[in-house]
This record gives sequence, structure tokens and C-alpha cells, in this order.
Amino acid sequence: MKVIETKGAPSPVGPYSQGILYGNLIFTSGQIGIDPESGKLVEGFKEQALRALNNLKAVVEAAGGSKCSIVKVTVYVTDLEKFKEFNDIYEEFFRNCPFKPTRVTVGVKELPLGAYVEVECIAVRG
Repeated sequence: MKVIETKGAPSPVGPYSQGILYGNLIFTSGQIGIDPESGKLVEGFKEQALRALNNLKAVVEAAGGSKCSIVKVTVYVTDLEKFKEFNDIYEEFFRNCPFKPTRVTVGVKELPLGAYVEVECIAVRG
């Protein structure tokens, strides 16, 4: 088992790892729309969703995977009215991959730092 750390995603806001590599499986912690350079949450739903997905990708890549090796995504959103908008963002993000990862989307009351969306995933290395 190996702890995954990258400067391509924000440092954790709590006592957890950005990701764990176990065999060929990559498990990520939830990522929100924090810009890893500024350490600040970006503005707007679309911007936060894209930043969160790119943060997720950075952790997966640091473990030897790619966005196209992501097999399962869990999405938390604070407003299920944004479900279609997130679907469009998600579809575009994974557009060049041979398949779309499995996914569950959960509506929640709130997320850390007032974020609108949080994503986590399981990916395969290699």
C-alpha cells in the first residue's frame, strides 16, 4: 500500500491522504474545486466541478493512472437542480475515453468550505 501525494491537487483540508494505491487500484479522497496553486475555492458551479474533476485526475495520474482508467466516481452535490449541468460537464471531461466510469450522484445539504460539488473515485493503475 502506498500513500499518493501530488502538488497537482490541493493539500487535504483534514487528516486524510489525497489517495491510496493498493495493488493496481487507486482510491482517492474527495476533491472539491480548490485551485491547488492559490489554495482557494474557485467561483461558480461549473468552475468548481471542472476544478474538482481536474484535481481528481491529478491524484490518479500521480498514482500511475489516467482519467480514462477511472472506473467508479462518487459525486456529491449541494443542489440536485444542477444534475443535468454536472452531467454535461462530466460527459465532456470523459469525452475522449473509451468508456464512461460508473457513477453515483448524491444530493447533500452542504460540503466542506461551502463547495457546490465534491468527487471521489476508484481507478486502475496502468
